[in-house]
Amino acid sequence: MAADKTILRALRGEAQPVPPVWLMRQAGRYLPEYRATRAKAGDFLSLCYNPDLAAEVTLQPIRRYRFDAAILFADILLLPQALGADLWFVTGEGPRLSTITDAAGLAKLKGRDDIHEVLAPVYETVRILAHELPPETTLIGFAGAPWTVATYMIAGRGTPDQGPAHLLKYTDRATFAALIDLLTEATVEYLSRQVEAGAEVVKLFDSWAGSLKGRDFDDFCLTPAKRIIAALKARHPGLPVIAFPREAGERYVGFARATGADCVALDNSVSAEWAAQNVQTGGCVQGNLDPRLMVTGGARLVDETRRIRDAFAGGAHIFNLGHGITPDADPENVHLMLEALRG
Repeated sequence: MAADKTILRALRGEAQPVPPVWLMRQAGRYLPEYRATRAKAGDFLSLCYNPDLAAEVTLQPIRRYRFDAAILFADILLLPQALGADLWFVTGEGPRLSTITDAAGLAKLKGRDDIHEVLAPVYETVRILAHELPPETTLIGFAGAPWTVATYMIAGRGTPDQGPAHLLKYTDRATFAALIDLLTEATVEYLSRQVEAGAEVVKLFDSWAGSLKGRDFDDFCLTPAKRIIAALKARHPGLPVIAFPREAGERYVGFARATGADCVALDNSVSAEWAAQNVQTGGCVQGNLDPRLMVTGGARLVDETRRIRDAFAGGAHIFNLGHGITPDADPENVHLMLEALRG
């Protein structure tokens, strides 16, 4: 059965008449059943660390929409918490972390092999999902890429321009590089455990890759992804990996070949037509519907869904958004998108 899963077929490079589909953040606040489960958990981190409830919210969009893949419900900042950073969430504002701004702060973090006690509930969630998902549904594990996770660890929160991380990179490149190295090694261990628990595919989210330029993109986006993917494939031969260097622009070209990724996820700042000519020639692509259309809906949502499907019809394609679905999305617009995609 696994060999026939549509996501896995796409990741092997197979073009399909109807592309498989899932949505980034498909388990989230736009669904009333998610909001009810989160209220039951009490807070966001309690939901992440409760395997039964985390599995439940992962399954909710599968029941509602029959997506071709489920992605583990967790957060990219659980890994820095497992490394010893303090993590909490402020209602309406997002995550907060204790900051790493120098070598002394870096030295206080745990090693890559000391993360698993904290992350054990995440692995249990994966095991539950591997047992409870429909047999045709692919299970995707994930982690944040080192650069993106580092930007939060250095600033202590999300920032519009990743300025604190860029500043540390310029003023103390050795410490910054050492943090990237630690995150690279820890990410390998984290994702490997997810695979051992039952994840069939893993995805590496580099949400802030677009703010890296030139050599910095090579050193802190491309090279860590290459190291992580090579290590995972050595441990788990045949494991498919999706890489998402968001807003990479021209650097999407050749990214799969340079890193060993089986698929490159695309944001909606590039057109599907351009990507088909310049990125899909190197293998499977994922994307890239504008998430705002899940709010506005209507004929434009239908037209754009079909346009993207048709633009990528000549090669391997996984339909998705260019970024995560937003809390103000209308659940009925997801049905509309699926009808346009699947006919």
